[in-house]
Amino acid sequence: MHRYCRNKVPAIVLVIFLVISVRGNAQIANTISAADKVYGLSKFWQEVNYNFVYLDKIDRRAWDSTYKALIPRVQETKNDYEYYRLLEKFCALLNDGHTNIFRPQIKGLQILQNAFGDHLVVVKRVDGRPVIVRSWKKDQSVLPVGSEIVEVNGITSEQYLRDSLLPYISSSTEYVKWKGATHWMLAGAPGTTFSIKIKKPGGQLAVVNLVHAKATDSVYYPEVGAYYDEQKRELLEFKMLENGVAYLGLNSFSNQKIDTLFDAVLPQLYKAKGLIVDLRFNGGGSTGIGTYILRHLIKDTVLAGARYATRDHLPAFKAWGAYVTEKDTTGNTWNKKCLEVFKGVYMYNFPYEPESFVLNKPRIVVPTVILTGNNTASAAEDFLIAADNQQHMIRMGEPSFGSTGQPLVFDMPGGGSARVCTKKDTYPDGREFVGYGIQPHIPVTPTVNDYLKGKDVALDAALKYLRENRTQK
Repeated sequence: MHRYCRNKVPAIVLVIFLVISVRGNAQIANTISAADKVYGLSKFWQEVNYNFVYLDKIDRRAWDSTYKALIPRVQETKNDYEYYRLLEKFCALLNDGHTNIFRPQIKGLQILQNAFGDHLVVVKRVDGRPVIVRSWKKDQSVLPVGSEIVEVNGITSEQYLRDSLLPYISSSTEYVKWKGATHWMLAGAPGTTFSIKIKKPGGQLAVVNLVHAKATDSVYYPEVGAYYDEQKRELLEFKMLENGVAYLGLNSFSNQKIDTLFDAVLPQLYKAKGLIVDLRFNGGGSTGIGTYILRHLIKDTVLAGARYATRDHLPAFKAWGAYVTEKDTTGNTWNKKCLEVFKGVYMYNFPYEPESFVLNKPRIVVPTVILTGNNTASAAEDFLIAADNQQHMIRMGEPSFGSTGQPLVFDMPGGGSARVCTKKDTYPDGREFVGYGIQPHIPVTPTVNDYLKGKDVALDAALKYLRENRTQK
């Protein structure tokens, strides 16, 4: 497979189906046999043991003992949903954003996220808190926008999220887990009840009882699309802003058409005195698609992209390694290799050389701000790695998703699927960013008031920076 291939990471969307309550779904299909349930569990466990590139980061004893404990439990599950929920929780132990269980369409499983009949509650994590960002217009006295959810069913929101949702979310970074859990914290089947305590914008506390049911209203407050992060976005967006600053929104690297669209706006980009490259909504795709664009934005003739490594399984060395101790590896590279293969942590490091290229076009080398956010993932993070040494570029916004790599995808029982990350990516000097996220040079995080006012504070900060640094070379 081409070394730049990526499976797109739909960021928060990855955790949608695994954090919901299904009380009220009495007729969920149970189509997977007990034998196939064990087979699916075992297949995932086996593929992880054989191929997961971060096997050295997990507690192997806990991983294996959990697998063993799940063998009878998966056979006892009452339906396909319960089975896949257990698999999702098992997968989440790996803490990786490119290692996931994908549930099939399950007959009889109906999910309502925000609709509670006469009430609507849309929640987002802002300022590290679950905040109601949309409800019915008629409900502004009962569920006013800007209210913080402080309790769910008598449990503090933090504890509720930690106990009931986080254990099912596969992600490499804690902040992505918390955002995903918050987004889906009140999802459930028709008839599912929630009692929430809210702290209204004025500080008053109130308890609101909710029952999931089909919506009875359609007048939202604020109207859908009011916030900067929910605008409909094209593959590539270009516009000229104030003082000759060009805005370039690169919203996915999964479609090579974006490179053609970029070529079309090049004549206008050459007029820019400053540039904002927005990657906040880019969930990844193919690294090569992104670096095609990056070549035009730097003055160098080389790109220093990420380093790659993968596990190397050598059966004979594993057999020999069973008889090797740590003491035997001192000054003995052969024994060291045998023991590492036995433990499953021996790595093959791909040959590394910065990519040289020829570009027979003018470059756009102007003061540049790259906007990043928690949804900047996979191949978009590879773009950031390759741009890291460019003196005219800075990153601004929030940390990136913190996960990239090459997943191995395979089928699971009942029409589901799974994937396991097989490749480790680092900075050229070996620094790790998977599990941490690529940090902005200038952090910019919206407050609740900023968000509710629809202010794009990261974009505003980028414009301010470029006004003050437009003579930078």
